[in-house]
Amino acid sequence: MRRAFLTLGLALWLAVPVVSLQAAPPSVVEPAVPLAHSLEAMRSAVRSGGPGKDGIPAIDRPRFESPAEADGWLDDRDRVIGYYRNGEARAYPQRILVWHEIVNDVVGGEPIGVTYCPLTGSALGFRRGDSEFGVSGRLLNSNLVMYDRATDSEWPQLLGVAISGPLLGRGLEPRRLIWTTWEAWKARHPETRVLSRDTGYVRNYRRDPYGDYNPVRGYYRPDSRRLFPVMAEDDRLPAKAMVLAFRDARSAAAVGLPALREAGVMRLSLGERAYLVIHDPGLDTGWVFHAPEGRDIDREALRFGPDGVSGPGIEGLEPVPAFQVMWFAWAAFHPDTRLIRESQPP
Repeated sequence: MRRAFLTLGLALWLAVPVVSLQAAPPSVVEPAVPLAHSLEAMRSAVRSGGPGKDGIPAIDRPRFESPAEADGWLDDRDRVIGYYRNGEARAYPQRILVWHEIVNDVVGGEPIGVTYCPLTGSALGFRRGDSEFGVSGRLLNSNLVMYDRATDSEWPQLLGVAISGPLLGRGLEPRRLIWTTWEAWKARHPETRVLSRDTGYVRNYRRDPYGDYNPVRGYYRPDSRRLFPVMAEDDRLPAKAMVLAFRDARSAAAVGLPALREAGVMRLSLGERAYLVIHDPGLDTGWVFHAPEGRDIDREALRFGPDGVSGPGIEGLEPVPAFQVMWFAWAAFHPDTRLIRESQPP
């Protein structure tokens, strides 16, 4: 493991920093996430991750290739981060993003920041407007701290809320990314375009300096130790166990993936709001909706397509941004999170 991190450090030292002067800030909104820690406390808890600012270079001019071309170097079991919008599908291989963490892309006519933190196993998308995101080289709760190149404000990826800079306290608009396998993504989206290894940087995209997801080993093992301190700890699950996480302005929830697979459909409440969580067996992820009590869902009639899940009882429900993440990181940001570990009937 030590040799792997030395290799990563050398590669990052050779990176060329990206400098971009822009006038337009990213698209921001009033944040709809609970803040268990004050902005000041979070700023104080930020730590250096090793590489300096832009030492991990974001991909600003992504190139793409066909599924047939990607099949030449991607294994069906390799992890990809998928995104679909307005008829366009993208696949961002984890083995590329582990070296870059951010792709500034345009999908379906909308500029989006595709972000991935290998230390927390989290992939989140954000509407970026005319701005771009870069990697600050700093971490909060072991999680990627991004910065926007227009204002230099800093954003922990898992929160999407600025903890410093001119946009302090403002939130980013989330976009749903899918953490799945290459086999599953191309089956759902046979027309997808795939991020090319022709990134403009010299990296060994055949290997992951932290370990492997195919099979799971190294840093990604559920029982392996984390590398950086966190603001809160919770031992209800192994630290690196993956959960499906979502939240509203006051509360947060995490659903264990084994429980979701077993249940297929779950109902739960956060405060006064009721939610419906549906397992997608094709992508092995979950879709979350605001759902009033008493709404009938015919599990056998559910259909899974490019836009997610549909079927009787789903029409008109408000989708809720959700994503998969390592348990320790989610619990560090949301120590009061509700955890669903056992299968619950709909």
